[in-house]
Amino acid sequence: MAIAVRKDLDMGKGKIAAQVAHAAVECSMDASEKRRKWISEGQKKVVVWVKDEKELQSLITKARSIGVNCCPIRDAGLTQVEPDTLTCSGFGPDEDSVIDSITGTFKLV
Repeated sequence: MAIAVRKDLDMGKGKIAAQVAHAAVECSMDASEKRRKWISEGQKKVVVWVKDEKELQSLITKARSIGVNCCPIRDAGLTQVEPDTLTCSGFGPDEDSVIDSITGTFKLV
């Protein structure tokens, strides 16, 4: 599983952690057979930066086009960002090679 976080929002560390957690939980709930394998292998998660919403939307589109579970997260807007802001997206769980084809070139958080 990978979670891509928008760097342009300049969220605090706690906010980033919360958004990443939302994505990881949602992705783990949506996945089917791949979920069992992911759990048995230690629930690997990688978190990467994306430049902005446009770059994140591009990854979401790519993931959906190849059939990868994708969980965009929109914030309620109660603290650091405006309501309905797309903050991050989870991808997977899936094979490392599949996730890497979506997020493998991005810098780790």
